[in-house]
Amino acid sequence: MTPEHPRPPAVTVVGIGADGWAGLTGPARAALTDAQVLIGADRQLGLLPPECAGTRVPWPSPLRPAVPGLLAAHAGRRIAVLASGDPMFYGIGRALTEVLGAGRPHVLPHPSSVSYACARIGWPVEDTEVVTLVGRPAARLAAALHDGRRLLVLSADATTPATVAALLRDHGFGPSRMRVLEQLGGEDEACAEGTADTWDHPAGDPLNVVAVECRAAPGALRLGAVPGLPDEAYDHDGQLTKRHVRAVTLGVLAPAPGELLWDIGGGSGSVAIEWMRVHPSCRAVTVERDPVRAARIAANADRLGVPGLRVVTGRAPGVLAKLPAPDAVFIGGGLTAPGLLDTCLAALPPGGRLVANTVTLESEALLAARHKAHGGELVRLAVSHAVPVGTFTGWRQAMPVTQWSVRKPTDPATAPAQPSGDDR
Repeated sequence: MTPEHPRPPAVTVVGIGADGWAGLTGPARAALTDAQVLIGADRQLGLLPPECAGTRVPWPSPLRPAVPGLLAAHAGRRIAVLASGDPMFYGIGRALTEVLGAGRPHVLPHPSSVSYACARIGWPVEDTEVVTLVGRPAARLAAALHDGRRLLVLSADATTPATVAALLRDHGFGPSRMRVLEQLGGEDEACAEGTADTWDHPAGDPLNVVAVECRAAPGALRLGAVPGLPDEAYDHDGQLTKRHVRAVTLGVLAPAPGELLWDIGGGSGSVAIEWMRVHPSCRAVTVERDPVRAARIAANADRLGVPGLRVVTGRAPGVLAKLPAPDAVFIGGGLTAPGLLDTCLAALPPGGRLVANTVTLESEALLAARHKAHGGELVRLAVSHAVPVGTFTGWRQAMPVTQWSVRKPTDPATAPAQPSGDDR
């Protein structure tokens, strides 16, 4: 028996570049001419010839919430969706897959703007970091700034290059070389270049990519890629987990890509900020009862490249019930609040981590009791700094920090007995 031919997919996603119809492959052209409905941006739809006779539907704004309804409105018809370059690289392919399911939309990619840009300027793609500012705050670029790094910034519009130049100057990277590549792959391809310090090019084509060769200015504050940023990187009122203790704390919290942290008693936000700087997919919620400090945390997060940090103003544990479940919890303040530790431990999934720091005897006694009941590790961190003593040098010790860390058992049968009486 001859097997039946598979039915064509209901939704095909076609990547298209600035070269339009001329740059498409045979299968991509066939999908577009065969489609009964053509969905895309006005600019993309305008690149199609008359033989693409399907009904042309421009994307509404905002785009992402409209996807399910638009697909439902044309259910049962052959749909072709146009996307810029590779639909699965910061493109509409992700949204369609989330709605239809993996493998449901048939994706025909085109070379991405990243591939074109790297080809034009001779950068290996695997050695180039990509930061998208399409629908995202420009502040997130700050986390990628390291001397000598090569960055490609996907622009939101024609104003993005000037925004990038201003951010580079503000963060001590004014000497960085910038190249703005427009209409990559098209007949009107162009390139403008200069440094962030001297950038004065007028806004050009909205279809552009910004290539940045990061160069730090002399005296710029060095921010490394691991936890333990200099204390002076933060605006604070003294409520700051200091650099050396912060580095140890993040090491014990052990952030991994995609994980969510609760940072309770945020202070200046340093632990949550450095958690998020570990990987672009790391997420954090910081809880701070003081509105002035909460605003300061948000400003620190913007300046240090993690504007996605969620800042909740309120008292724990009361506000915790409305938060998404964490993978790890850090408690840097408010340990003696009734029910706080119990609430945090209960919120963690099996294998989740909790780390609590304190400098007071009252909270230290509480952590010692919890260590006795739940196990984990109880340590005291003491840091001393060399300071002048007359014409000599001596040690000045900072307040020691008591730290309790524990991992929630994956097997309930192995969990220590719950504390009772005075142990609570």
